[in-house]
Amino acid sequence: MFRITCKNFHLTLIIILLLPMPTLAMPAINCHCFTARSYDPTSPSAADPYFLATTQNTFFALVFNTDKKTIVIKKQQGTSSDDLWIAYWVASKSGTSPETLLRAKLENEAWKDVLTTQQLATKALGSRFSSALNAKSSPAHLAETVVDDFLVSHQLLGDVELAAMRQLGASSQELIIATVIANKTKQPARQIYLEVKNSAKTWGSLMKWANIDTKNMQREISSLLKKQPT
Repeated sequence: MFRITCKNFHLTLIIILLLPMPTLAMPAINCHCFTARSYDPTSPSAADPYFLATTQNTFFALVFNTDKKTIVIKKQQGTSSDDLWIAYWVASKSGTSPETLLRAKLENEAWKDVLTTQQLATKALGSRFSSALNAKSSPAHLAETVVDDFLVSHQLLGDVELAAMRQLGASSQELIIATVIANKTKQPARQIYLEVKNSAKTWGSLMKWANIDTKNMQREISSLLKKQPT
């Protein structure tokens, strides 16, 4: 009886090992889970990654009139934040579906090639973006031009202030959250960013000071966008 059981066990084990591993066929998954989602004065910077991510995602969803959950899921499935900014920006300017552009990006290494295959003119995409595209800039730089173009053209940040913050090393996430806090507190976005860069404050402490609750982030950003020129 023991020999039969052992033989069956070995046979079962061999079959299992010969089966294809399902994880090998799955696309890369990026974890966007955050263990800290609220400000804790005993660990003031712990929730900063969450504040940066949720502010950007909410801003993105409102700007492009899409569902925030959709954006989060796409990131979890492996679509980069840079590619999302580019695809939705180009789609908003050209009338093309962002899904079509993202699928085309899977078959092309460069975004310039994507636009060529889709027969899209670059002139309507904004001077910043077009210049970066013609210079064969990286997706990261292209995405930055999208954020910059939007912030300046909608008068959320001035050219000088934006350029200064980028020169200091501000990421797109940091530009967006600084702009939201600046709108609420009536303080310059550059000053707010410098407080974090110089380790005087954290994004969490500034959010607390500005009385901004992430549960109301959509309302905060909607208020900001309503102030843009028509």
